[in-house]
Parts: sequence; C-alpha cells; structure tokens
Amino acid sequence: MTTILEDTYRAKGLRKLLVEQLRSKGITDEAVLAAINEVPRHVFLDSSFVELAYQDQAFPIGSGQTISQPHTVAFQSQLLQVEKGMKVLEIGTGSGYQACVLAAMGAKVFSIERQRNLYFKTKDILEQLPFRVKTFLGDGFEGLPTYAPFDRIIITAGAPSIPEALVAQMKTNAIMVIPMDNPDSEGQTMLRITKLEDGTLKKASFGGFRFVPMLKDIGKD
Repeated sequence: MTTILEDTYRAKGLRKLLVEQLRSKGITDEAVLAAINEVPRHVFLDSSFVELAYQDQAFPIGSGQTISQPHTVAFQSQLLQVEKGMKVLEIGTGSGYQACVLAAMGAKVFSIERQRNLYFKTKDILEQLPFRVKTFLGDGFEGLPTYAPFDRIIITAGAPSIPEALVAQMKTNAIMVIPMDNPDSEGQTMLRITKLEDGTLKKASFGGFRFVPMLKDIGKD
C-alpha cells in the first residue's frame, strides 16, 4: 500500500518539472536545484495538499505556520551559498522541507522550532527520511550557543531585527539570510548579511517576500 512517505515515479517527474520552473525564475545554483529535485516535498504536507505538492506555492502546515513555496526555499538556499560540510543553523524548522534541502546539499543542519506540536510532528517525519537534520525545541532568537559557531544561518520567518545572539554565533565570513520586516510594507525584505573579520556586518538586500512572523519563546500550539 502506498503511503505519503513513499516517493513515486509521478512525484519524481513532477519534481523535475518544478526544477525547470525554478530555473526559469532565476535559480542558477545547480546544487540547490539538485537538492530540490532530490527532496520529496509531498511528504511534508498534509494529505489534502499532496496532489498540489509540486506547485510553486505555500501551504498551511498547522500551528499557524506554512511550508514556504519552493521558489522561496530555493532563493534563500542560493543566497546562503552553502558548501558541503558547512554547519548551518536554521531558525524555524516548520515542515522540515527547507532543512532537508540544505541537508541534501551536504550541510550539517541544526534547526530550531518554537511550536511544540509542530516540532514533534516534523521530528517524526524527519526520522523517516534519509536527510540528517538535528532538531531542537527552543527560542530561535537565542540560537544554539552550545553548537556554535556556524558557517551559515538561515531564518525562515519575518524578523523584526537582526538577533544579536545569532550574530554572536556566526563564524568570521559567515553568512546569515534573514527576511527583515519592512516598515513600508506588510512583508519583509530579504537580506544577506556577511560577518566580516572585524566583526562588522555587510548587508545586501534581495527584494520583497512575505513570511509568518518570528516570535520569541516556546509556543504550545
């Protein structure tokens, strides 16, 4: 009997089409595209959305959260400039899809989720998949000082500011990709922040996006 965690020929074919769609939208990093092609997005979605899994759009995953559209996942991953063996801290595990894409690129992924129910739901899914991701229930603003420093940090929620604790956990020349709340709109501006040798931050912006808000503390729902 087919289960949601099985990867069918049809799903693989739909992923190839998705990869070509992302390529046409400006994703050029072949490692990112290969990871999108490898990770079965349908396993991270509720059963009612499985047939739509390879469309380039976001879907609800419970606890007021969403699985980002594939273009957003690919865009952030491309900005992150991940190399094999790098330690990557993800703030906002969510469905686990973004974390698996990074793991498929060869990163050592450490991921924090604040929503308790979502954390356990996603942890169960990840344990059934071949992608190695270390998950933690905690406050993303605090990061994971025990496992620091990190080569890369990716934030998958709209942040009101750049968390100082996360900056402190970045290696020299490390990169953080963060959707920063834009006071002039309802969405966020995607920033890539590089920590220079003198500790200062070099910032570059890459257009507008819309994310759920990044919140403090651990939630129950």
